[in-house]
Amino acid sequence: MVGIKPTDLPPTAAVKFFGAGTAACFADLVTFPLDTAKVRLQIQGESTAASGSDVVKYRGVFGTITTMVRTEGARSLYNGLVAGLQRQMSFASVRIGLYDSMKQFYTRGSEKANIVTRLLAGCTTGAMAVAFAQPTDVVKVRFQAQARQSDGLKRYNGTMDAYRTIARDEGVCGLWKGCMPNITRNAIVNCAEKICCELLFIHNMVNTLIFSTINLPSSSSPTASCPPSCA
Repeated sequence: MVGIKPTDLPPTAAVKFFGAGTAACFADLVTFPLDTAKVRLQIQGESTAASGSDVVKYRGVFGTITTMVRTEGARSLYNGLVAGLQRQMSFASVRIGLYDSMKQFYTRGSEKANIVTRLLAGCTTGAMAVAFAQPTDVVKVRFQAQARQSDGLKRYNGTMDAYRTIARDEGVCGLWKGCMPNITRNAIVNCAEKICCELLFIHNMVNTLIFSTINLPSSSSPTASCPPSCA
């Protein structure tokens, strides 16, 4: 197209889709130990009640990480990483990568989207992402929650084994446990994130345009109409 450089072309839906998933995977690699510590802290009350002991094993985020490294090894912080990366590649790709496409779908191809359209697009992509990625989230949390037993055995021996075991013992629907609360949560979160980002972007663009217009030299100014030599 004449007058448009390749860098000026907007990214396609496929580029947004895979770009969002890849970026989320890199972020997950860095933050996964914190996510594992969060899961262990969340289920601590259940494990304590099941064992009948009042001893609190994990105390705080860094205390949890230290305890896991000391008792289970450093690799335990990345239990379920494969499922976590699968989740990010499927979840973030849909939630973020398809947002603009969904917005155009609701506006029938128009670039003008009001707040209602943005809300609908955010809710739709957030719900679709959870429905698509929920099995990976269930497997990830199961891996993060399981601690090494005294005999060294674990319930799940690998990611694919976890999918098969859950489907066999709990039915295929077991892979979608907690789906509805997760859909509700992520639909709200996605709406808030995307709309706030867009409104802030529009606000900054307007401010930049206003200030750049104010700072333009006036055509009636003597220095504006004179060549550099006479200024």
